[in-house]
Formats: sequence, C-alpha cells, structure tokens
Amino acid sequence: MLIKSRVLLIGAASALALAACGPKDATKPAGAPAATPAASTAAPAVGVAATVNGTPISTATVEMMVKERTAQGQPDTPELRKAIIDNLTMQTLVANEGIKKGLDKSDDVTRQLELIKQSMTANAFIQDWLKANPVTDAMVKADYDKMVTSAGGIEYKARHILVKEEADAKAIVAKLKKDAKAFAGLAKEKSMDPGSKVNGGDLGWFNPASMVPEFGAAVAKLEKGKFTEEPVKSQFGYHVIMLEDSRPIAPPPFEQVKEQIKQQQQRSNMKNYLDKLKADAKIEIKANPATPVLSGVAPSAAPAAPAAPAAAEVPAAANDGHDHGAAPAAPAAATPAASK
Repeated sequence: MLIKSRVLLIGAASALALAACGPKDATKPAGAPAATPAASTAAPAVGVAATVNGTPISTATVEMMVKERTAQGQPDTPELRKAIIDNLTMQTLVANEGIKKGLDKSDDVTRQLELIKQSMTANAFIQDWLKANPVTDAMVKADYDKMVTSAGGIEYKARHILVKEEADAKAIVAKLKKDAKAFAGLAKEKSMDPGSKVNGGDLGWFNPASMVPEFGAAVAKLEKGKFTEEPVKSQFGYHVIMLEDSRPIAPPPFEQVKEQIKQQQQRSNMKNYLDKLKADAKIEIKANPATPVLSGVAPSAAPAAPAAPAAAEVPAAANDGHDHGAAPAAPAAATPAASK
C-alpha cells in the first residue's frame, strides 16, 4: 500500500497546544511584538517556511503538500497553505519530543520508515516508467477502432414473461394471440423475473450476446411488435418474448472515451512489465504466512519484492460522468436476473 506524504493530524495534541497558546499571549506586555504567524506573508528565509525550536520546515515540503491537496481538488489558497504549515509545525514539534525519547530508533518506527521509503521509491519508479513508456494518441485510436469493430451488431428492446412450466407459457401465448396489448399486465401477474415483472417485463436495450443463448437467438429472429408463439426454454424456465424495437449498436465518440482507453492501456502495459519483473526475480518466501513470526524467536524473512503500489494504477481522470476504469463497450444491457 502506498503511504503518501500526508501530514499526520494530531488532533488532541493540536488542541492542547493551541489552548496553551492563549494564556501565554494574553500575559505579554502591551508593547511586546506579536509572534509572526507561520503562514505570514513576510518573506521567509530561502528554502525555509518555518522553524520549530530550530528545526526547519522546508518550503519544498510545503509545496509538496500543496500539490497533493490541489490534486485532490482543493484550491491553492493562503488559508490552505497556512493550515499545511500549522500542521507541519505541530507534527515537527511532537516528532521532536519522540526523538528526545529515542522513539525514532525503536524497532517499530524503523521498520515503518523502511516500508515508507521502499513504497515511495517503488512509486517513484512506477511514475518514471510510465513517463518513459507513454501511450500515444495513435495507439489509443488503434485500440478504439478495434473496439468499434468488435462491438458491431444490433441491440434490442424487448419484454419477456418467465414461467416455470411450459404449459403456463403456452397459456400466456394463447392469451396474447387474442390481445397482444395484454403483455405488460400478464408480465406483472405471471412472470417469475423480479427484475422486470414490475415494469411489465421490460428489459430495456440489450445486446443479445449478454443473454443466455436461447433467449438471444429467439430475440434476434423476432420482427418488431411480434412475440414468440412458441415458448423459449432456458435454464431458468420458459420465456415468452416480445420485441419492441432494434437498432445498430452505436459506439461512444472517440473523444468521450479517449482518456479511458489510454488509462486502460497504461495499466495493461504496467501490469505486463511488473509481471515480467516478478517472473525474472528470485523470490524466496522464508516465513510461513499462516504462522505469526515472533520477534526474537524466528528469523526475519527476507524483504519481499514490493508489490505494485497503488500508484501503479494510473490515476483516474476527472469525474466527467463516464467510467474511466474499463474499456468502452456497447450500452449496458438491462438484463433480467433470470436471463443473465
């Protein structure tokens, strides 16, 4: 798991420190100069945003935190920068107290620091690899064209009634032959498919390939406005199907899915690289994963090869209403539970 360089917000300590500041400030002589706030607009020393008992907080650290917050959607404002510096000063203050007690040398802390360093280094390598192996617009367009070709076909809008027995299905067909408009009412009354019966058997638009084979084949043979005069048997029972409309499957516009395809290709390329890296490595698991390793009892296992950190997955694009996590596909079929 990637451990981001996020400021640790020490709520209780912060509250106590802030509460302690009040009385001290109040006891200062009226003529005493006020302490300069950490986020003061006065120009700080070059490269230093603040100091805590002599320990510097670099402007580079502040900028890194600002960049992280703005990447999450927060605006870069003086208030944000002041809050970041305030949090960093409190974190530094408390950390220094821990250092005085030698806690930075404890086994738990040193192990965690090593994991953080390893994770951050692995993440930096992933980002460097992605920059060195870019996915070009030409590659994205070629992938899009393949998807458009493979997605070709017809999608259908239909209703169905699902019953357990063939005799029941034939009785429904007989009623529809007298009055086809009764389909929706019969679906609400007779159908076993809870997903569609409440809507009069309406399945919405779907690709026949998304249905069980018998159902998809029967729909493809129907004419608009007609229903299956012979019940269609599937693993779920017997279906009576009415076709309401059909249309060519229209792929989404290229610009709408361009970033989505690019990210998918980046993830695929990265996975292939990491799979090869792992296959070529000599990895020896020396500890039984099912048995806890007690400190001082069992030898420490050799550091495992780092798993692909979370950042190996290309960051999702801004939410524009489209799913950027998968390749574009034909519109989702409103498939009933009984015919999936």
